[in-house]
Amino acid sequence: MKIYFAGAIRGGRDETDYYKKIITYLSSKAEVLTEHVGSSTLTIIGEKSCSDEEIFIRDMDWLKSADLVIAEVTTPSLGVGYELGIAEKLNIPVLCLYRKTTGKRLSAMISGNQKFKCQAYQTLDEAQIHINNFFKQELQA
Repeated sequence: MKIYFAGAIRGGRDETDYYKKIITYLSSKAEVLTEHVGSSTLTIIGEKSCSDEEIFIRDMDWLKSADLVIAEVTTPSLGVGYELGIAEKLNIPVLCLYRKTTGKRLSAMISGNQKFKCQAYQTLDEAQIHINNFFKQELQA
């Protein structure tokens, strides 16, 4: 099973520690195509070794090959929103994880989309439960 993990890069790196922990957990269960999203060396500038076009082509190839998309959407990101829209059009199941924080609300375009499974969490243990339930649901489908 291949998982495309989506999280903000240029939109902000406030959730990097969560990304890293979620990716580590996902990697114990399946192949994560986008492990770099959790790297603490990646900044809001993004990747320096690739052009924007190269990143787009690579990421779209990864997304097209994914069985599932898991996105951490606490930090709003145009790129993540775009990836989620593409995943929907490709009929790839999507789990959106987010932490409820003061002053932030999940976009209605995400929470209102019935094709996305959206789950709030506060701890890594809660995120893992949501991930496990998502896997069970999708493997039975």
